[in-house]
Amino acid sequence: MSKVKLRAVRDTAKPDGALFGEPYETPDGTTVVPVSNPVGVFVIHDGHVKWEAAVDTTRVLLIGAMTGLMAATLGTLAVLRKPPWPDVVIRKTR
Repeated sequence: MSKVKLRAVRDTAKPDGALFGEPYETPDGTTVVPVSNPVGVFVIHDGHVKWEAAVDTTRVLLIGAMTGLMAATLGTLAVLRKPPWPDVVIRKTR
C-alpha cells in the first residue's frame, strides 16, 4: 500500500475523541485502521501489521529548507554588520 495522505486519515478518524476510526478494506484485501493520535494508520495485510504515520514530507522539507535559508541569511548579515576580524586603524605619525 502506498503512503497514506494526511487528509484521508483525518477524514476517516472520529472527531468525538475516539482514538481509532472505522477500519476499512482496500480492493487488494488490506485492512486499514485510522488512528487519530498520533495521526496515522495501522495496515494489516497477509497477517502482518504495520504502522504508517501520516506525515506531509513536502512540508517537513520546506520547513527545513526555510530554516537553513534564514540561518544563512542571518549569519551573513551578522558578519557584514560586524566582521569577526579586528578593526585595524592606520594613523599617520609626525
